[in-house]
Amino acid sequence: MRVRPISPPLLVGELAERLAGAVSTGRLRVAVDGAPAARPDHLADALVDPLRALGHPVLHVRTDDFLRPASLRLERGRTNPDSYYEGWVDEAGLRREVLDPAGPDGPGRVLPSLWDARTDRASRAAYVDLPAGGVVLVSGAFLLGGGLTFDVVVHLEMSPAALRRRTDSALAWTLPAFDRYAAEVAPASFADVLVRVDDPRRPAFVESGDGPV
Repeated sequence: MRVRPISPPLLVGELAERLAGAVSTGRLRVAVDGAPAARPDHLADALVDPLRALGHPVLHVRTDDFLRPASLRLERGRTNPDSYYEGWVDEAGLRREVLDPAGPDGPGRVLPSLWDARTDRASRAAYVDLPAGGVVLVSGAFLLGGGLTFDVVVHLEMSPAALRRRTDSALAWTLPAFDRYAAEVAPASFADVLVRVDDPRRPAFVESGDGPV
């Protein structure tokens, strides 16, 4: 393995080119997986315009818009790391409304959000038609190892020390969940593209001899 430092703009440009090259006649389902401190939503947002410039319709879906209702999500308390890891995201809804419709046998009719956590009500979002050649970017934590199907996986990796240093103090209670994720899933092993973001301002590709993994 080789670590290749890269600037954030070049990271976005190279990654957009790689994803565009992976789109075939169907649609591409991309996971941008990482802890909040790794800023997966930020990277997915940054990829939208470059991918569109390369000729691909794009939809960015955040797992924060597919949370389970508070009565289920917070059943064991507001700061329970096991609940955060095991049961915050409505994976069945994400599969049903996003990943399956965007898959090779799906109609391409995708729901961009399912639940508004602020109001604890359905978001009532309108469906979006994603045509052939389109890309759906799903960003958030714990996307891997639970049965969600993606065509390309981008994992944003942080060392345990960096994760603890860069996690907001209000979210420090989530850190044991990321320890479990690292131990039980080993998310880097799923990655088609592995990016080290101990400092998000100074990312680096982690590459094998054949390029980014």
